[in-house]
Amino acid sequence: MHRTSGRDAYLHLAQWLGGEIRGVGVWQARGMRDHADAASSEGGENSQDSDVPRATLDPRKSIALGALGLGVIVLIFWQVIPQIGSYSDAVESLQSMSWIAVVIIAVTVIVYLAMYGLIFMAAEPRLRYWQSQQVKQASFTISNGVPAGGAVGLAVQFGMLASYKIPATSATAAITAVSLWSTFASLGFPILGVLALTVVGAADGVAWMGPVGLGILILVLAVFVSIMRSQGLAERLGAWGNAALTPLARRIRRLKDLDVAAPIVKFRREMYDLLARRWVWLTLAQLGITGSQFLILFAALRGVEGWDQPGTNPIAAFGAFAVSQIMLMVPITPGGLGTMDALMIQLLVSSGTDKGAATAADLVWRATSYVPQIVVGLIALITWYRRAGRVFANRSVGADGGEGTD
Repeated sequence: MHRTSGRDAYLHLAQWLGGEIRGVGVWQARGMRDHADAASSEGGENSQDSDVPRATLDPRKSIALGALGLGVIVLIFWQVIPQIGSYSDAVESLQSMSWIAVVIIAVTVIVYLAMYGLIFMAAEPRLRYWQSQQVKQASFTISNGVPAGGAVGLAVQFGMLASYKIPATSATAAITAVSLWSTFASLGFPILGVLALTVVGAADGVAWMGPVGLGILILVLAVFVSIMRSQGLAERLGAWGNAALTPLARRIRRLKDLDVAAPIVKFRREMYDLLARRWVWLTLAQLGITGSQFLILFAALRGVEGWDQPGTNPIAAFGAFAVSQIMLMVPITPGGLGTMDALMIQLLVSSGTDKGAATAADLVWRATSYVPQIVVGLIALITWYRRAGRVFANRSVGADGGEGTD
C-alpha cells in the first residue's frame, strides 16, 4: 500500500489549490453533470475537470481593489465616524462596562459562531457539523483577510467540499445556495429595518430604502422563482435576456458571443433538487446567523449603556442593524467593514442613542463578530489543510495507478 509523506501531501494540495485559484470552477461542464455524482458514490470522483468554466483571478486587480478597500476603511474610521459618533465617549462607555455585560456579550458571540456552522449543513446534509464550520469559517477568513479574496475563498470552499467527498455538482449547488440566501438576507433585512425605524419614528433619512429595497427584492425573487418554477420559463427568460443584449452586442465585442440562456437553464437544472428539499433549512440557518449577529450588537449596546439603566429601544436597535445590512451589497470593503459601521452608528444616534454608546457598541460588535471568526477560520484552515493534503495526494497517487489511502 502506497503512502505519501507529509511534504508530498502538502505539495499536492498546494498544486491543486493553485490551479483552482488561477481558475475558479463556477459551473460544471455539461458532460460532467451526472457522471460526477455517480463517480463520487464509488469513491473515485474527481471534482476538477478541464471543461469546468474558469474565472481568472487578476493579481493587479486584487491589489488595486484591496488598496481601495483599505483606503475607504481608513477614511471612514478616521473622518466619517468621528463626525457622527465619538471615540472618546466610546472609551468611557467601554470602561464602565460590568463583567456581567462582558459575559453576556461572550455568550452571544458563542451562539453566533455556533449558528455560522449550520448553513452548509443546511445546503448539503452529508456534511458533519465541524466540516460545515470549516467550509464557512475558512471562506470568511480568506474573503475578509485577503484583498479581493472572494475568488480564493470560492476555490477553497470547493476544495474543502471535494475533500469531504461531496460530488462536484453538489458542491457547486451548495456554494451557490449559501451565497444566494446570504444575498436574500442582505436585501430583505433592510426592509424590515425601515419598518422597525418607522415604528419608533426614526426612519426619516432612510424611508426611501423600504420601497426601493422591497422593489429590488420582489424583482430578484420573481426572477428566481420563475427560473425555478419550470424549465420553459427558464428558457424564455434566457431568450429575453439574449434579446435584450443584442443591441449591446453590436457595440461591445465581448458581448457578441454571450449566451445567457444556457447558464440560466443550467442553473435551474443543478439547483432545483437542492432548493426543493432544503430551502426551509437554508432559510432557518441564515436567519440564525443574522439574528445572532444582531444579538451581539444589542448585548454590546445594553452593556455600554448599563443593563440597569433605561437604554435604546430594541426595535430601534434592530432597525439600525437591519438597515445597515444593505452595505454588505457594496463591494468596496470586506464584510461591509467601515461602511456598515458608519450607517449603523448614524441610525442609532438618530433614534436617540448616545453618540458614545452607539460608537462603543458598534466597535464591540465589530470586534467580537469579526476577530473570533478570523481565529476560528484560521483553525479551520489549518486542521483541514493537514487532512486535505493527504487526501488529494492519495487521490493523485491512485490516479497514477498507485493504491492511495484516505
